[in-house]
Amino acid sequence: MKNFYKNIAKPILDKLLACTLFLLLLPLFCTTALLVFLFIGKPIFFTQKRPGKDEKIFTIYKFRTMTNARDRHGDLLPDAARLQGVGKLIRSLSLDELPQLLNVIKGEMSFIGPRPLLIEYLDLYSSEQKRRHEVAPGITGLAQIKGRNTLSWEERFAYDIQYVNNVSFFLDLKILALTLIKVLKRDGISSKTNVTMEKFKG
Repeated sequence: MKNFYKNIAKPILDKLLACTLFLLLLPLFCTTALLVFLFIGKPIFFTQKRPGKDEKIFTIYKFRTMTNARDRHGDLLPDAARLQGVGKLIRSLSLDELPQLLNVIKGEMSFIGPRPLLIEYLDLYSSEQKRRHEVAPGITGLAQIKGRNTLSWEERFAYDIQYVNNVSFFLDLKILALTLIKVLKRDGISSKTNVTMEKFKG
């Protein structure tokens, strides 16, 4: 039953829900895109290659939240300096994640699963940590409801593997409900020392 849900029912439910939400949230999607264009500039979308299920590479879509502000030497300013105003608001409300509905519709992502990380991390994972790629990556996941960017890498990976070992419809419902609460409380957006998570170094 677990494999039926994980391999058949979950992908179907993901696509149905993603299509429905995309249509319902289209006005919000367009409004967010306009705000990014007016206050942050082009390109509107942040795109990046990420590893998905079975380490298959795909392009993830997000709304840009950081400017390209640079110092007098031409180097990008720190994340905290580039994440301001509208971008900070979009990030705090998790509106930057809206374009990932397209990834779910394309079958590259799920609503619930380990967050897709950088390709450069693939060679740094232990054999246990690599198990996070046994399922499709998610817009939200167990690590996100347990602390999001405030968790250490070891804690995040532990929650990822816990999810892989216990995928179920009811667990997904629980994670989805707690994610909505987190978003409303704007909880765990930043790490303890930075506005974004520090890079994983193995």
